[in-house]
Amino acid sequence: MIRNHPSQNPNASATSSSFSSPSSNSDSRHRNHATTQPNWNRISNRPQRVPLEELVATTQSIVGTCPFMCPEKERSQRERLRDLAVFERLDGNPMKSSSSLAVKKFCRTISVKEVHASDIRPLSVLEDTLDYLMKLLDSSDRSFLVLHDFIFDRTRSIRQDLSMQIINNDQVICMYEKMVRFHVTSNHKLRRCEDDTTILSSIHHLNMEQLTKCLASLYNLYDINRTSDSVFDNEAEFRSLYVLLHLETHSHSTGESLSSWFSRLSSSIICSKEMCFARRVLRFFRMGNFWRFFHTVASEATNLQLCIIEPYIMEPEYICFLDKVIQNGLVESCITGAEVRALAVACINSSGYKLHPYPLTLLSKILMIEELNLESFCNACGLHTSQDDMGNKVLPTKQTGFSHPKGGFQCNVFQWLELVEKG
Repeated sequence: MIRNHPSQNPNASATSSSFSSPSSNSDSRHRNHATTQPNWNRISNRPQRVPLEELVATTQSIVGTCPFMCPEKERSQRERLRDLAVFERLDGNPMKSSSSLAVKKFCRTISVKEVHASDIRPLSVLEDTLDYLMKLLDSSDRSFLVLHDFIFDRTRSIRQDLSMQIINNDQVICMYEKMVRFHVTSNHKLRRCEDDTTILSSIHHLNMEQLTKCLASLYNLYDINRTSDSVFDNEAEFRSLYVLLHLETHSHSTGESLSSWFSRLSSSIICSKEMCFARRVLRFFRMGNFWRFFHTVASEATNLQLCIIEPYIMEPEYICFLDKVIQNGLVESCITGAEVRALAVACINSSGYKLHPYPLTLLSKILMIEELNLESFCNACGLHTSQDDMGNKVLPTKQTGFSHPKGGFQCNVFQWLELVEKG
């Protein structure tokens, strides 16, 4: 269905990914729970509520029978409580919805006694629900923050229903790829929202957290459904996202080195153009090779890859610079974002010939930034620019005034990134 059959079989199929599978974590927690002494001092008639992962581990697979995007019982209850999102309200009425509008909410904990097949949506309904949610992204009636908040919660609910039914087929892989794509593109769009920076930072953190979890499940699904002579159409691209999320040396979300993670990938994935691109970008970034980093990204990145890399090539917010830009030709700390450009300017300023100013036209092409913005960028770094005999703007080198800009500096680069939103 979504498999490729390479001419040469991989040396070994990938085993479980670097992320821990939900089932293994659940089994461990369940075993620990079994050895814990009960608390006899606490008496309650309320049904015990447990996290979803423990529920999946302690109950048999459920086959959902709910034919709607939201169970009727939940919809009626949320109508009474006025707990309807703006997208669920019938004619704008906060107390009225319908089967074509209401979508089941994510529930952080579930009572064991309250799990019924009629509350769980079967695979076909979940697929339709996900398609409905993805179409909402094309809406221009609401801000992206409102859209994201709604879809963010409802896709978690979809994953919850899939987990409770233990469905692991190719159709679920397609669904997880769509949900990963949503979180990745949201990473791009949230950076363009104009709102309180504290709120945006929190939303962005939660989005990245769910992206990591979705990727974990997706990689596990790839491994579960793999046959010895096949790979999935989009697997190489989605695997490459894991590498790009680790550009910074301290970004080890799983506590495992990339080399260990790579060792479990099949040769067909390792040799794919998507993974080769990710590995080159990783190498150029950590080496501080600004020329190859920018131009490799510009010429080869897919839209998804670009959304992950964007913070390192484009700063819609104020740029932060390295505390120590360069000493003896070595970067002393991890390079991040626009600091790559600051490093490039510092290198050219310190290594150029004093009698040969550097043309801004050439530097703007190297750094992929408009010449006018580049001039302001240099000025913000404490460097002055001038004109040569032909009237061309140049950067005199060997200047001693390089410094961190006071306040902030805003530059707009990589205008073609806007194509991501239309892709």
